[in-house]
Amino acid sequence: MDIVSTPQTPRQRSAQASLGQVVLGFELIVVGLAALTIFGLGALPPVVALGGGAAVCLLMLATIGLMMKYKWAFILGWAVQAIIVLSGFAVTMLFLIGAVFAGIWTFAMTTGAKLDSQKKEN
Repeated sequence: MDIVSTPQTPRQRSAQASLGQVVLGFELIVVGLAALTIFGLGALPPVVALGGGAAVCLLMLATIGLMMKYKWAFILGWAVQAIIVLSGFAVTMLFLIGAVFAGIWTFAMTTGAKLDSQKKEN
């Protein structure tokens, strides 16, 4: 049997991973804009503001890609949420934005886990 011609069954997508990817995708836009805001306000040196924002954006992109394959990527997602909340020390309003996204992330993780467990039962 030839490996190339053997059809593969599509991998079941985890609801938790899908919801997490959506949240991180929207959050990615906000983090990019927040980095520009921190730079524009002069709250941090330009290299730190833009470099740190770019690093967090790259971390988020990596997390989005890894969530479909690895369970530990969810822990990385929690770490991203903590980083974004802690960015409030640069601009105070980011505490609120970080808290809102952390709440959305928590909701996505708990709801996704419930949906996945219901799918396994059926």
